[in-house]
Amino acid sequence: MHSPHDGTARVSCMAWSASGARFAVCTADRVVLLYDEHGERRDKFSTKPLDAKYGRKSYVVKGMAFSPDSTKIAIGQTDNVVYVYRIGEEWGDKKVICNKFIQTSAVTCLSWPAENIIVFGLAEGKVRLANTKNNKSSTIYGTDSYVVSLTSNVSGKGILSGHADGTIVRFFFDDEGSGESQGKLVMHPCPPYALAWASNSIVAAGCDKKIVAYGKEGNVIQTFDYTQDSSEKEFTTAAASPGGQSVVIGSYDRLRVLNWSPRRSAWEEGKPKEIAHLYTITALAWKRDGSRICVGTLCGGVEQFDFCLRRSIYKNKFEMTYVGPSQVIVKNLSTGTRVVLKSQYGYEIDEVKILGKDRYLVAHTSDTLLLGDICSNKLSEVAWQGCGGNEKFSFDNESVCMIFNTGELTLVEYGSNDILGSVRTEFMSPHLISVRINERQQRGVEENKRLAYLIDIKTIATVDLVGGYNAGTISHDSKIDWLELNETGHKLLFRDKKMRLHLYDIESSTKTTVLNYCSYVQWVPGSDVVVAQNRNSLCIWYNIDAPERVTMFPLKGDIVDLERHNGKTEVIVSEGVNTVSYTLDEGLIEFGTAVDDGDYHRATAFLETLEMSAEAEAMWKTLSRLALEARQLHIAKRCFAALGNMAKAQFLHETSVIADQAAQEHGGDGTDHYLVRARLAMLDKNYKLAEMIFLEQNATEEAMDMYQELHMWDECIVVAEAKGHPMLDKLRRDYYQWLLDTQQEEKAGEVQEGQGDYLAAISLYLRAGLPAKAARLAMSRDELLTNGDIINRVSTALIRGELYEQAGDLLEKVGNSRRALECYCKGSAFLKAVELARLAFPGEVVKLEEAWGDHLVQQKQLDAAINHYIEARCSIKAIEAALGARQWKKAIYILDLQDKQTAAKYYPRIAQHYAALQEYQVAEELYIKGDQIKDAIDMYTQAGLWEQAHKLAVKCMSQEDVSVLYITQAQEMEKQGMYKEAERLYITVNEPDLAIAMYKNCKMYHEMVCLVAKYHKNLLNDTHLHLGKELEAEGHLQEAEYHYLEAKDWKATVNMYRVNDMWEEAYRVAKAHGGANSYKQVAYMWAKSLGGEAAVKLLSKFGLLEMAIDYAVNSGVFEFAFELARLSMKQKMPEIHLKYAMFLEDEGKFEEAETEFIKAGKPKEAVLMFVHNQNWDAAQRVAEAYDPDSVADVLVGQARFAFEQGEFQKAEAFLLRAQRPDLAVKYYKEAGMWSKALRICKEYVPSLLEDLQEECSREAVKKGSNGTEGLLDQAREWEQAGEHARAVDCYLKVRDPSNSALMEKCLLKAAELAIKFLGRSQSMQVTRTVAPQLVAMKKYSEAAELYLSLDLIQEAIDAFIEGDEWSKAKHVAKELDPRYEYVDQRYKEYLKNQGKVDSLVGIDVIAALDLYAEQEQWEKCLEVAAKQNYKVLHKYIALYASHLIREGSWDKALSLYVHHGTPANPQNFNIYKRLFLEMVNAPGMNCAEAYSSWADLRDVLFSLCENIVKSSESNTPAHEEFETMLLISHYYATRSAAQGVKQLDVVAAKLSISLLRHTELLPADKVFYEAGVAAKAVNWENMAFIFLNHFLDLSDAIEDGNLDSLDHSDFQNTDIPFEVPLPAQQHVPEEKREEVRDWVLTMSMDQRLEQVLPQDERDTYEASLVAANTGVRSLPCVLTGYPVLRNKIDFKRPGREANKDTWNKFLMAVKTSHSPACQDVLKFLSQWCGGLPSTNFSFQ
Repeated sequence: MHSPHDGTARVSCMAWSASGARFAVCTADRVVLLYDEHGERRDKFSTKPLDAKYGRKSYVVKGMAFSPDSTKIAIGQTDNVVYVYRIGEEWGDKKVICNKFIQTSAVTCLSWPAENIIVFGLAEGKVRLANTKNNKSSTIYGTDSYVVSLTSNVSGKGILSGHADGTIVRFFFDDEGSGESQGKLVMHPCPPYALAWASNSIVAAGCDKKIVAYGKEGNVIQTFDYTQDSSEKEFTTAAASPGGQSVVIGSYDRLRVLNWSPRRSAWEEGKPKEIAHLYTITALAWKRDGSRICVGTLCGGVEQFDFCLRRSIYKNKFEMTYVGPSQVIVKNLSTGTRVVLKSQYGYEIDEVKILGKDRYLVAHTSDTLLLGDICSNKLSEVAWQGCGGNEKFSFDNESVCMIFNTGELTLVEYGSNDILGSVRTEFMSPHLISVRINERQQRGVEENKRLAYLIDIKTIATVDLVGGYNAGTISHDSKIDWLELNETGHKLLFRDKKMRLHLYDIESSTKTTVLNYCSYVQWVPGSDVVVAQNRNSLCIWYNIDAPERVTMFPLKGDIVDLERHNGKTEVIVSEGVNTVSYTLDEGLIEFGTAVDDGDYHRATAFLETLEMSAEAEAMWKTLSRLALEARQLHIAKRCFAALGNMAKAQFLHETSVIADQAAQEHGGDGTDHYLVRARLAMLDKNYKLAEMIFLEQNATEEAMDMYQELHMWDECIVVAEAKGHPMLDKLRRDYYQWLLDTQQEEKAGEVQEGQGDYLAAISLYLRAGLPAKAARLAMSRDELLTNGDIINRVSTALIRGELYEQAGDLLEKVGNSRRALECYCKGSAFLKAVELARLAFPGEVVKLEEAWGDHLVQQKQLDAAINHYIEARCSIKAIEAALGARQWKKAIYILDLQDKQTAAKYYPRIAQHYAALQEYQVAEELYIKGDQIKDAIDMYTQAGLWEQAHKLAVKCMSQEDVSVLYITQAQEMEKQGMYKEAERLYITVNEPDLAIAMYKNCKMYHEMVCLVAKYHKNLLNDTHLHLGKELEAEGHLQEAEYHYLEAKDWKATVNMYRVNDMWEEAYRVAKAHGGANSYKQVAYMWAKSLGGEAAVKLLSKFGLLEMAIDYAVNSGVFEFAFELARLSMKQKMPEIHLKYAMFLEDEGKFEEAETEFIKAGKPKEAVLMFVHNQNWDAAQRVAEAYDPDSVADVLVGQARFAFEQGEFQKAEAFLLRAQRPDLAVKYYKEAGMWSKALRICKEYVPSLLEDLQEECSREAVKKGSNGTEGLLDQAREWEQAGEHARAVDCYLKVRDPSNSALMEKCLLKAAELAIKFLGRSQSMQVTRTVAPQLVAMKKYSEAAELYLSLDLIQEAIDAFIEGDEWSKAKHVAKELDPRYEYVDQRYKEYLKNQGKVDSLVGIDVIAALDLYAEQEQWEKCLEVAAKQNYKVLHKYIALYASHLIREGSWDKALSLYVHHGTPANPQNFNIYKRLFLEMVNAPGMNCAEAYSSWADLRDVLFSLCENIVKSSESNTPAHEEFETMLLISHYYATRSAAQGVKQLDVVAAKLSISLLRHTELLPADKVFYEAGVAAKAVNWENMAFIFLNHFLDLSDAIEDGNLDSLDHSDFQNTDIPFEVPLPAQQHVPEEKREEVRDWVLTMSMDQRLEQVLPQDERDTYEASLVAANTGVRSLPCVLTGYPVLRNKIDFKRPGREANKDTWNKFLMAVKTSHSPACQDVLKFLSQWCGGLPSTNFSFQ
């Protein structure tokens, strides 16, 4: 930025502005240079001395700082002054001194930490403060030592000063609640010229070449000592980053960087920045955002360094600069705007994301969450626990961020560091959450923050976020799909799924239905006006307080938007192609706003401009109410006048006159006058309040006048009584008279009664026609009861008024029992009549009970009448009443007490009722009691319950009659086509053959076969074959195929299709049901039938072309093979010709074979054929014509034949012609004719003569020689004669095992002669002969030296190795042979063989690992392997796992793969399968405690399947098999989890049942046993019986050793496999099997039990995935394995579904039980299914 000078030109100080837009440098010339943020110089100005007479050089600038608003610069000078310059906001603005602070000594350092506060240090040791506002300076504290450095903390609320004596002093303007001490903090060993206050400690350094970090209370926490580093000089200056996470310390040519590590809570030194020729660093300045640091030097240079940990580009729109662990600068690349994101707590920031249309920042730290609005530059940091990444953010509201995390909604207001609110909700749609944050200011309300959200789908909660309390809860009868608060948060609109729109007033807690059909709704911004659409109408509520007042306009299209700007509100409507806007009445909207603002005059003025309408009337009413509340009487009066309510307007006029008078007399507006307040209370009909106001003012008369005027006499008298008013009696008289005048006799009577005049009261009651009231009074006073006249009058009046019961009560009270009884009977008050009769007339009780019963029957209260008839002993009436009341059980009870004759006629009626209810057992008993057995049989017959009918019929009919009845009935049903019913009848009378014949005649073969299978199982296969042939003859080939295949005769099916030329079908059947090669044969025959091009195309389609050609060749059908090859695979032609030739050769057709051999390009084979058959002429001919190389072979063959015949001369001639004299020599040798052999050799192959002579002499020696001595003598002679080669040969021939010394001597002599006298090749040959023999004699060194003499380094090394002389071998290899690793290799093998593993590890790890494995040192093996690569580790894990499985420790083997992962190596697949099989066969795994084992197996298989998908094994059969095993292990794990939670019993049972479809991989007996026991546990007895019965069959089959006798009929049309592997042993203990046997036997006796699997809506077994009728396959539920049919939940990964009810039940169980196993299952499902489901809501 500024170039250095050649000499000293010290940069004394530098400063960055708080905005980061300006940078100032003060040069040695005392000139301040101003730069922009890009480093371009834009301005400068000169500083001034305190007194101009001393000149420019009389001072030095020691300190400089920008003001917090970046418009001023403070300069501290050594001439005892601090100047403050205003530099303006623009470049080039005039620089003026605005403050001047003169001091008593030189200023040494300066800082400007806060607005208006400059802190500086002086040479005399004081630290002072200058206030730019009042232009005064004061001392903060004083010391006796020169101030060498000054710095502030990150917040600027505290300062540190460093002094020449090493003292460091701390002072706080505000300690921000830290509680840290002030004053002298540390005594540093030297003057701390380099001083920095970071966020976690204080860093000081100086001339002692040590950097020391001090804690918050001055304790040393770290020291960096560079005293031993000769290149390091003293430390001159230091600066902490704005975030306090880094400190830079300057010295000579070097910058050292310390970074704070939050994890270690310590400083870590980064790599120092070393710059040659930079010289001493004198000043450091850090940009406020921490992205750059500027360095000033002794020579006047200023360098700028980019300071960031890392930098990245986000979406090509933003640049992220990480300037510290807890600070990130986000820069918009298009606009250049920057935001500094910083953790206030110093936590390390993870990845920063920009979401919500690139406007909002989101970042996580370990303990907090950072959020920010880039547009408004509002940033928040809130405490946030969790790893991050699972939250969902919503930025629909500009004021607040909504965060959803595991069912919790958290609100954070931008710019606030506290969480605004947090609630539990599952509903995340923005349509179902409404937040309003201070959107419209109201009178007297500073903070208004409201939230509305859904607690559940039918319940809304509203929360006051300021107070943190629930403002209201709205329960609704239908699902809610949209809600929104108004801007003040006092009203809530919401819509339900039935499209009804409702308004809820939060203050009054009232709910109103606003619209019965609503497709669009919105609040108009800035008001409480609502716009909605009701089918083809636009609805507007200008005053939502009166929801019935609505303005409507017809619409053609749909509302799409609402816009309000420039004083205009428009509703945008889409009418197909066109868009139309409807303008709302801005005045009406304005009215609502005026009312909200409390400006009622403006509201009145606006309403006066309107014509009177429904809307206007509603607004006048609202304004009148508000004006009265605000006591603005003139406005209220105007409102009532406008509404035409002249009475209220007049009343208010009078009231306002009173108020005006009071205002004149007492001041104020007069509305506080008691009379005004009382009149307003009266207007509000709150008379009690008005009375209270009057009485407070002792205005009793006025209160009484008010009540009299309103004819509220009672209240008036109460007031008079309370105040002891003298006119009280007159008031009462006036009141009584008024009541009589107005004919209110009842009220008058009550008054008289209250005053104790009872006779008068009774008279008035009787006059008023209220005898009951008179009777009540009479009965309550004993003196009245003795007055006969009164009693007669009252009772007569009561009887006249037909009030018999009250009359009876009165007469009974006065002792007239007979009349009382009559009155009770007339008034049907039988309870009182019976009670009276029991006391006074006991003989009449029975008669009364019967009358009571008759009365109740008339009243249609039959059930009540029954007991009264029983009391009256009227049994018939009681029975009739019970039947009429449908009290069947009571009727039966009564009948059972009657004689048989009476009861017999009633039983059938009751029986008919029970028959209608299908309670046939009860009905049967009743019919039998009524002697109507025939009716019972008819009942069962009509109900189709032939078995029960049969049982009854047997009792009362002969067997023959029963059979005739049933067979006749069955035949009748057969004619009507009711075959199933007919079958049941036939079976009932034990005639299954008739049913079979019926089905055969009707050609209902399936039903026929079912019956045959059930009743004639031995004939089943014959039946299928017979049906197959019949159907084939009829041309129903598909049906015939089914029956043939059921009879296990697939060949018949293939032949049938073949005969009918339906080759495709034949091929399909053969492929599906035949053996491995059968379908290939069918394809071959099909192709053969087609021939030509068609055959080729067909075979190519199936990929069987080459196989077909080979098959044709092997079958001897060469014409077809030639045809196929000629058309498609010409390259196969020679091969076919060859095979055809060989076929012809075998057939003895040699000439034809010759032709074919030649066509095959194999003439040599033809030659050999003729040679073999000794047809020499033909062989000669073919060889000469086609294979001249074979001519010699023919001659050799002839020669061999001649030799065998003893024709030696002839044979020799042939061999010489064939140019093979060597063979002639060989044959003569073999024949022992050495002379002839030597002759031929000498003439034709002289090169072999010497060898031959040797051989010849050897033979001679063998036949008789003088042994070793002879050879030695011979050798010496040869040696003396100079025939060294022969001498060598002789020495080598010496063989004397008993004399090894002689042998060694001879061998060495031979080698010596060869090396000395023979050529190199010969000496090499001799050495190679001699040395191995020496090695064999263990003369290793001699052999090695021999090799070395001929430079045979490798062989010499081998010799040393052979003798275990490794050091010599290594020495030779190192010196002479660069392939040094060869010795190492051999040394490794040696160590391996010796078992020295630890030595081997350092040389050959793999070999060492193999040896560890061999010695079963597995821990050591895996420890060493883990240090190698992943592949090596897994090789030995596989070996160890195999070893553990062999030893039966499959659990340890499984844990190996849990810890080390599962690579998709095909060689490991058998181990994984074996682990799976071991575990599913293991006992004791059907329990909650086994969860961890199953979860481990599941996780291992899941990891494996994920790895396979990424490998070449993807989509192979092995992959599919492992996916199945994963599914099974998931079921087992989920079952174990469910077994631990009581409410999940059914889930566990369903999982046990679902496992049945995997019995091809699982032990069948164990799976059926567990399924049966689980079904039994949840009372599914039918299923339990079937599964446990099948388990017992399987158990017997295991004992027998075959599955032939196993019946699978119960599982027809299910996906439970029929052919499963027979378990080798029982998996269930004997005692458990016996328990099952007993239970099955017990249940088989139970008639209620149906041995049928339960079916669902598909008419299919409920647990089967495949529908029986359609073959459609449903997906299994991930929680139960049952098919998911309806009401399902989809997951992100295809093929994963869950039943919604089961899913919700499982989630509820997890929440209530907190089961770790169930939570783990959910976690696994999240991974396996691509995440857990989330529910979205919309207006659909």
